[in-house]
Amino acid sequence: MCLAIPGKVETITGADPITRMGRINFGGVIKEASLAYVPEVQVGDYVIVHVGFALSKVDEAEAHKVFEYLKLMEELDELKDEVETKNNSASS
Repeated sequence: MCLAIPGKVETITGADPITRMGRINFGGVIKEASLAYVPEVQVGDYVIVHVGFALSKVDEAEAHKVFEYLKLMEELDELKDEVETKNNSASS
């Protein structure tokens, strides 16, 4: 099942609205996502991300609530495992 997950925008690169990218923090897991659909987003904002695209801004309190639900469901662990697997295969 695919979920749209909230994350905090840590950094933004690119001036062109179409190619603008952000490093997004998902409860300690950092991934890159396109910010093309949310040109108003600034560093420190929370966004909902699905398949590598930030789709909308979300309230910080709501994002933290979703993180708690994901922790209870152990979905964040699955995201961390995915990142670790990619990192291990890249280094071999």
